Amino acid sequence: MTTLDPAPAHDPADGPAPAPHTAPPLPGRSVIRQRWNHFVFLHWRVDPSRIAPLLPAGTRPDTFDGSAWVGLIPFVLSEHAFLPLPPVPGFGTFVEINVRTYAVDGAGNRSVVFCSLDAEPLPSVMAAQALFGLPYRWARAGQRIIDGTIEYRSRRRRGPRLDSRMRALVSDAPVASPMSLAPDSVPDARGASTRILARPLPRPVDTELSRFLTGRWGFHETRLGRTIYARNRHKAWPLVEAELLALDDGLLAAAGFPELASRAPDSVLATPLDHPGLLTEFAAARPATPPQ
Repeated sequence: MTTLDPAPAHDPADGPAPAPHTAPPLPGRSVIRQRWNHFVFLHWRVDPSRIAPLLPAGTRPDTFDGSAWVGLIPFVLSEHAFLPLPPVPGFGTFVEINVRTYAVDGAGNRSVVFCSLDAEPLPSVMAAQALFGLPYRWARAGQRIIDGTIEYRSRRRRGPRLDSRMRALVSDAPVASPMSLAPDSVPDARGASTRILARPLPRPVDTELSRFLTGRWGFHETRLGRTIYARNRHKAWPLVEAELLALDDGLLAAAGFPELASRAPDSVLATPLDHPGLLTEFAAARPATPPQ
């Protein structure tokens, strides 16, 4: 991507600054490192009033062109490490699928707010719920890459047992998922499932909207009754246009947006299939600054 000239100074009275192209420095040392790869970003416009009741206290909907946005975003996570230790043995490589929206707090910190995060490894799900209060859901999830297309499938588990026959861990190389899933026609939160099939295109994207939707250098969450904010950093996104070939989804409905999967997304982006992924580091979560 071409390097853009520095943006002019922003007046806080005008509201939050435009989304930055690169991550600001972390407010402290890195405590977690992960590699992220093979993203598909599907986004829909929604009225901000739909989002406001879902957000942590002290935050408000972050909007673009007057709209709030809801995203359905699958990717592959690997090389998880609690710094300064090396990657956790046995943590492996697995698919995660987010339903998320976007917020801003009184200090102007823009963020992701997760409606749900579906992932396979049960210890990771339980740890994220316990440490950060993140709404992880235990699911069986898989990915396959064939002829320039990328497919994600996931179904939430209903019971507490980990059935090894249903595991669908993935590797960085193209793999075939052993699953055969039929997403629920009317899903509930326990058994919700998704199938996403997309084709990344060889056309780079770097727009104000793409930065707004993906340049999210932190998340807000409610933890023990308080709003926390955790920052992350990684290199600039190598975004490309993408074509959505198929979507059969119940995760959006389970998150409270039953109408979205029935209409085309307003934005479809991806990372190139041959990209090695981004190393991402997180600082420790801190109490969010209340609005002024």
